[in-house]
Amino acid sequence: MIDLRLIREQRADLEARLKTRDASIDLSSIIERDERRRELIAQVETLKSERNQGSQEVGRRKRDGEDASELLAQLAELSDRVTALDAELREAQQEIDDALALLPNVPHPSVPAGKKDDYVVLKTVGERPDASFPIRHHLELAEEKGILDFRRAAELAGSRFPMYLGNAARLEMALIQFMFFRHANRGYEPVLPPFLANSKSFYVSSQLPKFEDDIYHCDRDDLYLNPTAESLLVNLHRDEILDADDLPKQYVAYTPCFRREAGGYGEEERGLIRVHQFNKVEMFKFTTPDSSYPELEALIADAEGVLEALGLHYRVVLLTTEDMAQQASKTVDLEVYLPGQGRYYEVSSCSNCEAFQARRGNIRYRPAPKEKPLYVHTLNGSGLATSRLMAAILENNQNKDGSVRVPEVLRPWVGVETI
Repeated sequence: MIDLRLIREQRADLEARLKTRDASIDLSSIIERDERRRELIAQVETLKSERNQGSQEVGRRKRDGEDASELLAQLAELSDRVTALDAELREAQQEIDDALALLPNVPHPSVPAGKKDDYVVLKTVGERPDASFPIRHHLELAEEKGILDFRRAAELAGSRFPMYLGNAARLEMALIQFMFFRHANRGYEPVLPPFLANSKSFYVSSQLPKFEDDIYHCDRDDLYLNPTAESLLVNLHRDEILDADDLPKQYVAYTPCFRREAGGYGEEERGLIRVHQFNKVEMFKFTTPDSSYPELEALIADAEGVLEALGLHYRVVLLTTEDMAQQASKTVDLEVYLPGQGRYYEVSSCSNCEAFQARRGNIRYRPAPKEKPLYVHTLNGSGLATSRLMAAILENNQNKDGSVRVPEVLRPWVGVETI
């Protein structure tokens, strides 16, 4: 969340920048609640000081054999007022915390203001496939081959759940293993976390309270199904103080991901484009503030390395202020081209969240011995999500006879050169 002190001291600038994300944002109510909170603090401190002085006077009177009953009655009344004000103070603080929890992160100055379609293409890598035959949609091709079965998946779980069969299942597992071990071998510590987490974890990651309707909740155990391993990895060092010499800390995790994806679906999102369950390899970093943006560039490069190894044409896109996730200060997406649909789809989203999540999770580092701890910066990036990668491979690697070339780096796991 945003530092309340910054809102107090830099309200006009922060509000102007936040309005590029949501024009309805108004910080006046937070400022008013904060002023009331500080008034209450002053009143409570004054009354507690009077109470302490009165207690000392009661002690003196008793030592001197004087009557202290009237003063004791006054002190009891003071204590009741302190108790009432303390309750009011807790309520005021909770209202401020609730309001802060709904605010998005402040966008980095390099992020363009605008709507979703105002993104900036930073670069394009490779060329679009120029096939001499019509490229078929991945769903049509995969169902014909019997390697994707959405009908049976719907019988098991409902619509928008995929089922991989045969060589598609092999290819899916190959993608997971290739990406997981690639990043692990490049210095990311491998993690296999739980697939569920408690509400505190989802608050730190920023899924709660704002996006509760988008995630699956297990009522009986009050646990949430993981929508992205970012939600889990950001909590690895919750309430800890890290050593500056140990930063950056970087992790890679594999998890299945579960998302409600509420709303309608267009024709362009059928098949593997938008599903309720998918697999993802996630990269995550804890860094110092002065190194977080160079580390973001390194994170993007590591995600790009996967696409280059798979031989896929892609582009790198800088998102606008209105298109970023709540916790992000800057986000760069990698998008692959699907010739069966003639459009690009995001397969990796790399973000610097600066201290937004760290403040929620009380994750700090000590710059030097005996120095005051500071909040770390957190970064996350898909490394990558498999469902759209599968679609990209099926569509980009088609042969005229309907077979599909398996990328060379995946063949040791898949066991065949073509599907």
